[in-house]
Amino acid sequence: MRNVLLLAASIAALSGIANGAEFATVQKLVGEARDAGAISAAFAESVKDGEEALKAGKAFLAERGDVLFAVRSAGPVRVSVDDGEAVAMKRVGSSDLYVLATHVTRGTTHNAQYFSDTAKFEPIQNIRSFDEWAYERPGVPKGKLTDKMVHESAIYPNSKTDWWIYTPAQYDPAKPAALMVWQDGQGRVSRDGSRLQIMIDNLTYDKKIPVTVHVFIAPAQPNLRSVQYDTMDDTYARFLKDEILPKVVKAYNIRTDAYSRAISGASSGGICSLTVAWHMPDQFSRVLSQVGSFTSIQWRPGQKEGGNLYPFMIRKMPKRNIRVWLQDGYNDLENTHGSWPLQNLQMANSLKMMGYDYRLHWTSSFHGGGGGPDVAAGLIWLWRGYDPSKTSEEYQQDPAEKEKPEFRVRALNRSE
Repeated sequence: MRNVLLLAASIAALSGIANGAEFATVQKLVGEARDAGAISAAFAESVKDGEEALKAGKAFLAERGDVLFAVRSAGPVRVSVDDGEAVAMKRVGSSDLYVLATHVTRGTTHNAQYFSDTAKFEPIQNIRSFDEWAYERPGVPKGKLTDKMVHESAIYPNSKTDWWIYTPAQYDPAKPAALMVWQDGQGRVSRDGSRLQIMIDNLTYDKKIPVTVHVFIAPAQPNLRSVQYDTMDDTYARFLKDEILPKVVKAYNIRTDAYSRAISGASSGGICSLTVAWHMPDQFSRVLSQVGSFTSIQWRPGQKEGGNLYPFMIRKMPKRNIRVWLQDGYNDLENTHGSWPLQNLQMANSLKMMGYDYRLHWTSSFHGGGGGPDVAAGLIWLWRGYDPSKTSEEYQQDPAEKEKPEFRVRALNRSE
């Protein structure tokens, strides 16, 4: 009973779970839920704060691969994770509350769907299941984040850009460091939000990535995000090169070779990162794109090219010496701008065909935060083989990748 009551008391926080918030004690709680076997009716009395999430089928706790699902239903409920076989949930006493404790693969996002004969529920999108890189460890020193800085641009007149710099504890001003620029950097500032700062600390400490100065940069204000990120020309690349990086180099000892520079972003920030490296491979040679918007967001017929052309540009234009990590999922967006899953598959096939050193990390993710837990794996892959004694490398496609076939698309939800 003690285990059940402890679990019940903690689930009182379910009001915040609809957004996928993680709780430090959830792994212990899930284990106790399993060990308890039968779940007390007292559990039902402890979830009043989370009624909206419970009734909508949006309640869950996730931590270190363990997930606890909870939902209210007038009849039995099953839950399917990542389109797998639906498993029956446990009813709490004689209440209308059903729960299930389970385990999922770590280091990526997952999705879940409740099934009931008495109600219809929307999918739970992007359950973040972080791996060990995303948790603070004893003995690993923390890096430092600057205060917010504000840049007034000449390239984007009458605009201001918020930005920050994060340096790992191993940074030594006497030694030139690598550089990585992160688009939508305002989402990287909270240490426990995206957990990127924690990943950087752990990966740097374990020498999985080099000592790197990380620039977190927000879109310019007034809102120019799509203009900056989805436009196919070199304007944003020049903005970084001519306006932002000189300030970074003035304050930090940064390597100048593209071999030691990477750039990353999600959604429109993903295509933006590729665009920067595409136009300036002499400045950035490593690209990490999450749910990249290789679609027609800024396409204006007869006036302006759009990101939907990238798969064909890669096939038809001179090869750039860049290494590219793509992450996307089959549940990503489909709208008037295009199909995110199909475009990312096209990107992968084009990069493969032309011999690029690339990786497509394909998941079940939806849009919006879908690639968060995958970042550590992406960073390890992107920086693999890095040698600080070198200033260049001709990237070659992995022989194992060369042996694999191109990606093929199969219609799964319709027969014709």
